Amino acid sequence: MGAEVYQAQVIKNFFETITGTDRNLTRIYMCVVSLAKLRMESPEKITHLMDQMRKSKQKRELSIDIIDYVCTCAIEMDMQSVSTAFGVTEIAGMADSFNSISLDSL
Repeated sequence: MGAEVYQAQVIKNFFETITGTDRNLTRIYMCVVSLAKLRMESPEKITHLMDQMRKSKQKRELSIDIIDYVCTCAIEMDMQSVSTAFGVTEIAGMADSFNSISLDSL
């Protein structure tokens, strides 16, 4: 689960970078490579992603393969890990804390 929390944070940083005002390809490159390393992708997959980043730099637009890869990673993640990464508390856990309120206190 620990690696998935880091993956969720890297994915969040990736999308913040591509949607923000500073669309720095170096930051995008680091997010993609970090994500691939965290997911323990094969060397062939990492080489393909790096090649797509090089092509993106030459064409000055982000390759659809890179966006597709990151979106696929996001879809495959466990929702519990994603919630933990973004600091979201589980609603069921919050509901248990309200069970202890007595009717007299209302």
